[in-house]
Amino acid sequence: MGTNKGTDAVDLAELKSLVEETGKSQLLEQSIEISKSRERVGGESWHGSLAVLPTPAKSKLGSPLKQVLASLGANLGTINSGMTFGFSAVTIPQLKEADSFIQITPDQAAWIASLPSVATPFGCFLSGFFLDTLGRKRTIILCLTPMIIGWYLVGSASGVYTIYAGRLLVGLGAGMVGSPVRVYTGEITQPHLRGMLAAVAAIGASAGVSIQYIVGTYFPWNFLAFVNGSIVTVAFISAFFLPESPQFLINKGHVEAARAALGRLRGLSSDVDMEVQYLIDHASKTDTSYNGDARKTHALRDILQPSILKPFFILAIYFFLYQFSGVNPLTFYTVEIIQESGTNMNTYTVTIILGLVRLGFTVVSCILMRRLGRRSMSFISSVGCGVTMIGLGSYMYMGEQWAAEGKEKSATWFPVLDLFVFITASTMGYLTVPWVMIGEFYPSKVRGIMGGLTTFVAHICIFLAVKTFPILQSFSKFGTFILYGSISLLATVFFYFFLPETQGRTLQEIEDYFSGRTKTLGPSRNSSTNNNHVKRSRKRSRNGT
Repeated sequence: MGTNKGTDAVDLAELKSLVEETGKSQLLEQSIEISKSRERVGGESWHGSLAVLPTPAKSKLGSPLKQVLASLGANLGTINSGMTFGFSAVTIPQLKEADSFIQITPDQAAWIASLPSVATPFGCFLSGFFLDTLGRKRTIILCLTPMIIGWYLVGSASGVYTIYAGRLLVGLGAGMVGSPVRVYTGEITQPHLRGMLAAVAAIGASAGVSIQYIVGTYFPWNFLAFVNGSIVTVAFISAFFLPESPQFLINKGHVEAARAALGRLRGLSSDVDMEVQYLIDHASKTDTSYNGDARKTHALRDILQPSILKPFFILAIYFFLYQFSGVNPLTFYTVEIIQESGTNMNTYTVTIILGLVRLGFTVVSCILMRRLGRRSMSFISSVGCGVTMIGLGSYMYMGEQWAAEGKEKSATWFPVLDLFVFITASTMGYLTVPWVMIGEFYPSKVRGIMGGLTTFVAHICIFLAVKTFPILQSFSKFGTFILYGSISLLATVFFYFFLPETQGRTLQEIEDYFSGRTKTLGPSRNSSTNNNHVKRSRKRSRNGT
């Protein structure tokens, strides 16, 4: 019995020693592999640290509050987009009044409405370049500067050409800020929050429109311009307190800075080290470390790849179809459209209510996007906007027939109800989904330039839709809206065949899909894909594969 006990004791000691040696060996192998990954992305040396290894006690998910606050701070500047769109709707009628100190012609009114959209595409190009050179945070700060100057120019204008100059600067800033805030939000948030928080930009735009409708109803247009400038100034100051995108920092090789940024975005209870390791592995796999002339050569080559062109054309066609569904022409010319619709209700009261409805349902759409997904919400918009635009056009046609026959208009409530349904439908998909996808569809190494190029195309479509609206109206008022409705219904077919569902997928999974590394995105999963990826990698490492 004594011998057996002694043997057991020796066996236990040897077993304990073996386990300890095995554990140390695995830790060393993981450390070496991670160090190699960091070297491939230009990162700093480890200095013998094993700090990136995961701590099981920490949470897989970061603090929602920190991610929400950072997203809100980044998206404050998007209020400018809505203010830019809605400003002309309340300003042009004021400038057309007989007692206005600046008198404008119908052609000048059209330029005041559409000029921001002329400058906006150039802003998109600039922001795409700055995103990959200056970084996400600095680009956001830079974008807000022309907006501030532009609004104060408009507010102090004594002639129409000063308004033109201010509107051009405001449009330039609106174009510059669109891509950075969406790319930034997409990169700092985790998959379960990304769809909802990436749609905050749409809430900002809707809030901007509502501010214009409410303040512009009770105050003169130049006072409204100063209010707009003050709001953008607050956004400018807030941007200085944002952390830089961890994905951008990893791509540049600044691993410790990325770890610190993730710490601010996730909180102390989150397993930041595991996420840093995942970002390093992905950056190494996709080769984001090239610089200088090599970077330019690689970037041009990458842009022309089918994996980049496919999502680009999907989004470009999406933006074209939704702009010519009547969304922004209605926003830019709300007051005039309501006046021409035939309703007996107070024009400005309807305008304010429409703005509030748009804001309210934009918030609802951000919440529902997490449940319904991108495709379903796009279908809601395409069908809803199509039916309501055709309905409005048909009512205006009947109005012309009643006027020709000398009859009183009936059901004057119909066009107002129709517009309410249209605004509701448009906010559920058109005003949120494609803008969210800008921050999702592209690989991290070209996300900046392709985000800028996509917003460039989007704002070219906005300019064409807004500028051609008066031309189409000159041919047929009711026919214009029927055309918009038909295009929106056509969009339903396009969404069905070509629009993928990205809800609940990581940016890396979406990139793998468009790059052909996976055949389908599949259904959404509630589990953390990042953690599963790391677990699979470690399992392969233990098995020696």
